[in-house]
Amino acid sequence: MKRLSRWLPTLCFSMVLASNVSAQSSAPDTPQVFAPGVISGPANEDSAAFTPDGDTVFFDRINWPNAAIMVSHRVNGAWSTPTVAPFSGQWLDHDPAMAPDGSFLIFSSNRPDHEGDSALDAVMADGKVRSGSGGHLWRVDRKGDGWGQPVRLPDTVNSSSRTYAPAVAADGSVYFQRPGEDDDFRLFRSQYRHGTYLPPVPVLLGDASAHKLDPAVAPDESFIVFDANFGGKDDPDRLYIAFRDGKGWGKPVDLGKSINVKGPWGSHLSPDHRTLYFSSTRSLPVHYPRTQEQAQADIARMQSWDNGSDNIWFVSLAPWLDTHGRSSD
Repeated sequence: MKRLSRWLPTLCFSMVLASNVSAQSSAPDTPQVFAPGVISGPANEDSAAFTPDGDTVFFDRINWPNAAIMVSHRVNGAWSTPTVAPFSGQWLDHDPAMAPDGSFLIFSSNRPDHEGDSALDAVMADGKVRSGSGGHLWRVDRKGDGWGQPVRLPDTVNSSSRTYAPAVAADGSVYFQRPGEDDDFRLFRSQYRHGTYLPPVPVLLGDASAHKLDPAVAPDESFIVFDANFGGKDDPDRLYIAFRDGKGWGKPVDLGKSINVKGPWGSHLSPDHRTLYFSSTRSLPVHYPRTQEQAQADIARMQSWDNGSDNIWFVSLAPWLDTHGRSSD
């Protein structure tokens, strides 16, 4: 999948054998695929949003235009077969982001702003309309062991019909992406104060002319991970990390060639905020010549998940966090 926010600009935008995964390098900056064959499957997955205990994960699964937010639970160390989240399925829901305390989740959806209306359209800067391809941010609160009904965030946040990729800070403030003045995507932050969202302000990161997407923000807003095309509009996106510098952000740091393979995107953080989850079409290598047994394992892996679709990968952020004095949360 390419997230709706990526598609729209270009339009106008069985478990695998453990040895298949452990064969990857154990270097701390080498990504590993997340739950192959269960969560990372033959479709497209992104946006791994965990509950604080790490035992439940929400993510979206999509093969356009078939999409929903899924949920899986870790039981005895293994992830359960994902099911459609109780608050999703009726509309094109994606980009789940968990509040750090687990009390609510924010996601993007084309569901109508008012009950009885049709799906939200995406309105482009030139006035063209992409039917049913819009996105507004919605919040769903935890209710005991379940979830309540989604509630649309106010117009202060949802001023664009192309509002996607939320991230939630500890104080409830929300980061997200929407088109800038040039109709390319930029990051914005809306401060949550006294029960309401203040007008969004741009998140200034590096070259202002580059697009920025998919923020993952530490709860204390001390660092942010995102993807951008600082190399130029014709170059694939790369993942960057930036650290708080006074009231602003320091220079974005490229996460390196072992992570930035095939334009990774969709950053999310683990519950301890030291592991990065992201989506990529990267694959495990196939080595020739191979034995019949290796061929069977490679084909099984391909049928299970490793087929060129987007899967969820994870990698430790320790090399970057420790350098900036964040050896503990």
